Amino acid sequence: MMINWKKAVGITAAAAMLIPMAACGGNDNNSNGGASSSAPAETQSVNLSVWSPQEDADWLKDMEAAFEKAHPEYKVTWKNSVVSEGDAAKTVQTDPSAAADVFMFANDQLGTLQEANAIAPVNDTVAAQVKEQNDQTIVDSVTGTDGKIYGVPYTGNTYFMFYNKSKFTEDDVKSLDTMLSKGKVSYQLQNSWYIPAFYLGAGMTMFGENGNDAKAGIKFENADAVSKYLVDLVANPNFTNDDGTAGLSNLTSGAVDAYFSGSWDAAKVKEGLGDNYGAAAMPTFKADGKDYQMKSLAGSKAVAFNPNAKSPEAASAFAAFLGSTEAQKKHWEMRQIIPTDKTLTDLEGMKEDPAVAAQQKTLAETSVVQPTIAAMNAWWTPAETFGKSLVSKETNADNYKEKTQSFIDSVEKDVAAQSAE
Repeated sequence: MMINWKKAVGITAAAAMLIPMAACGGNDNNSNGGASSSAPAETQSVNLSVWSPQEDADWLKDMEAAFEKAHPEYKVTWKNSVVSEGDAAKTVQTDPSAAADVFMFANDQLGTLQEANAIAPVNDTVAAQVKEQNDQTIVDSVTGTDGKIYGVPYTGNTYFMFYNKSKFTEDDVKSLDTMLSKGKVSYQLQNSWYIPAFYLGAGMTMFGENGNDAKAGIKFENADAVSKYLVDLVANPNFTNDDGTAGLSNLTSGAVDAYFSGSWDAAKVKEGLGDNYGAAAMPTFKADGKDYQMKSLAGSKAVAFNPNAKSPEAASAFAAFLGSTEAQKKHWEMRQIIPTDKTLTDLEGMKEDPAVAAQQKTLAETSVVQPTIAAMNAWWTPAETFGKSLVSKETNADNYKEKTQSFIDSVEKDVAAQSAE
C-alpha cells in the first residue's frame, strides 16, 4: 500500500477526508479508571485529536479507554477523525499545524511528513520500546536519514501471494513459472508498488545499501532480461493483469488461482476460499536462463505524533501506547492486523492463518525495505508508465530493450530532479 505524491489530492479533497467518527468527543469517566493510591495529586486536562482508518474506530475507542486507565495523570477529551494510513501525509500537507495530534501512517510517507514538519522523533524511552519490540527491518522502516526513529510500528506493510490450494501445492508456489504452467496467476504489473519486485529480484538497488542515500540513485541490473520476461508473462494465456479492482474477486470466484496482495485482504480471501485458502512469500522466476527471487517492497504502518500538538507529552505517550504490545494484541483479536511485536507470534488463530507466516517470511527473506526519502517519488510515475506499456503490449518482444532504456532514463532524470530540490 503506497502513496503517489505526484497524484496527491488538493486541499479541498484532502479536507473532505476528515470524516468525524461516530460517538467521539469528551469522556466524562474519571481519568484514573478507578485507580486509587496511584492517582496523581493533580490531573492534567488535555485535548487529543486522533486520525485512524474507519475500520479501526472500535479498536481506537477501546485503546483510548485503556490509555486513560494506564495514565491517570491525564483527563483526555478525544476528537477522532477518519484518515487512513495511506492518506495521512497528503492530508497533513494541507496544514500541518491543524493536523491531528496523533495519526497512523504508512512508512513510505516518512520523508514527506518530515519535510512538512508534521512528524516528531520519538523520545529515548519510546525508541527503546520500538527496538525491543521489532526486528531490525521494521525499525529501519521508521528511521529517518538523521538516524532518529519516527513513529511506533504496529504492523508490517508489504505484499505476498494468496493462492487456491486446490490448484497449487506448497512446492508449486515457490516458482512463478511452475504456477503459470498449472493455473492462472494475477498480478498488478501497471502498479508501481508491485512491478519493482521483478527488478529488485534481479539486482536493482534503490538509494544505496540502506535506502536513504539520494545521491546513490536507483541502479538497474539485468533490466533487459527482466523486461523480456515480463513481455512473455503478459503474452502467457495463464497470466491476468490485475487492474487493482478485480484481483481479489477473481481469486475468490475462481477466475484466477493466485493473487498478490497484503494482509489487509487476508480475511476476505479466507472467507472466499475456505479450506482452499493458502498464502506464501514471493516466488522465484526464471529470466535469461537464471533463477531470481522476487522481492517486494516492504515497510510498516506506524503511529506518530505531531510536533505541533498542544500537548506533545500526552500525544507522544498515546502514540507509544497504540503501538504497544497490548494494543497490537487487541488489534489482532479485533481485526486480524498482524503485529510486528516479536513476542506476539502465537496468538489465538495465528497458526491457522497462512497469511501470518507468509508476511513474516516476506519481511524476513523476500523483500527490500522501501526507501522513505523524498527522492523515492522519482520511481512511481515512470514505473507506472512502463508497467502500463507492458500490459498494453506497447512494449513488446521487438522493442523491449529500447523501451527499457527509456524507462531507466526517465527514472534517472526524475531522481536527479528530486535530489536537486
